[in-house]
Formats: sequence, C-alpha cells, structure tokens
Amino acid sequence: MKYLPLSVLVAVALGSLPGASAQSNEITLIAPGGIKAAIEQLLPGFERSTGRKVNATFGSGLGTKRQVTAGEAFDVPVVQPPYPEVLASGNVVAGSATPLASVAVGVAVRKGAPRPDISTPEAVKRMLLAAKSIAYPDPKAGAAAGVSFEETLRKLGIADQMEPKIKRAQGGAGAMAMAAKGEVEIGLTFLSEMDDPGIDKVGTLPREVSTPTTLVGFVSAHAKDPAGAKALLDYLSSPEAAGVYKALGMQPGR
Repeated sequence: MKYLPLSVLVAVALGSLPGASAQSNEITLIAPGGIKAAIEQLLPGFERSTGRKVNATFGSGLGTKRQVTAGEAFDVPVVQPPYPEVLASGNVVAGSATPLASVAVGVAVRKGAPRPDISTPEAVKRMLLAAKSIAYPDPKAGAAAGVSFEETLRKLGIADQMEPKIKRAQGGAGAMAMAAKGEVEIGLTFLSEMDDPGIDKVGTLPREVSTPTTLVGFVSAHAKDPAGAKALLDYLSSPEAAGVYKALGMQPGR
C-alpha cells in the first residue's frame, strides 16, 4: 500500500473545501529542461492524488534562474546550484530548498554507429579529438548541459582544438537530432534529454571531468498556495519520484 506525504493529504483536504476554485487549485512550476521528462511523467500522479492542476513551464538552466530572480510569478521554481542570486532576490523561501535529482552529461551516437570508449578522462579526450564533429546545447542560450560540457573541454585542455568541430544546438533535443541524422558524429547533453529514437546512448562522462548538475526545488515567496507548493515538492522528492529519476538515468536527490 502506498502512503502519500502528509502535505499532499493536506492539499487534498484543502482542495476539497467548499468554494475552492479551479484557479486556486492550479500550481505553477518552472524548471530547466534537464528535469522535464521526469516531471512530465510525475505530474499526472500528483494531479490525480490531490485534485490540483500543475501548469509547468520548462526552459534553460540559466534562463530559469533569471526568471526567478526577476520575480516572475511561479509557485514552485526548480533551479540548479549555485544560486546565490536566487536566494538574494527574496523570491524563494530559503528553508524550503528540496533537492530533487542530479543529472550527468552523456554521450550519444547515431543509432547503430560504433560506441566510443568514454570510461576515463583520457579516453574521452581521445574520442573528442578523433571526432570530425560534435554537438551540444548552446550555453549562450542558457543551456546548463552546454555550460557543463564546455567546462569539461577546459578541464581536458582541448577547448581551442575542438572549436572548429563544434555545432552548438538549440537545447538537448537539437543536439540529439543532429546526432540522429548523422550531421555530427558525437552528441552530448544531459542523459535525461536523450530520448531521440535515432540515437544510441553511450553513457555518461567521467566525474573527474564532468560534475553532475543538481536540481533543487523551492516554494516561491509569492506562492498563491504555499501548502500546495510544498505538497508538490514533497511528491517530486518522494520514493515514487526516485524510481522515475533512476529510469531516466538521473540520481534522486534524497
């Protein structure tokens, strides 16, 4: 028998009170694309359990931070560390910080293509130098996976050598589409964004050169329904959510 978190049960009770409107039952959420697939799988269960609708918006990692810092109205913002500007803005309840999951940058190739060795930093370096072309999400558009991978190139000491081979894509889906079509030999993005049927997942980059990105949820300081927002965070960090994260190649935050 599955037991729901207390805050979820409270949200159900509150939502069933006479006079509760559809609008008051809607929770708004903003999050980076790296956790999109997981959240989209989890939201129907939360909505069935609580009777609350969740309106979720997904963007880039840096873009999400900017929106939260600017005070845009979301009940539950999900951001990636470091986030001093988010806390300093006063737009989130600092004590509500809830680690949801972490996700690593992975390597993909066109379906059926040989899978390169990425077991060590040196193997990754050899793979990249041997590749004729690679694609990853454009960090200038705020893509966290792109920011992370460019740090990997710097750690490997090959950023300048790789520049002529790089195609920066519009998001993780764009990078995977390039790999699937054979437009590049190697595609890189968060493992959780590798859902293109035209690719084969090779695996994740070694931790020595690529630190997984953590995603943390908050209750907004401007939440219309703080209890409902907290209930959603509890659900997104529950054992049920952990199973979804693991299935997508992510590590649960709790």
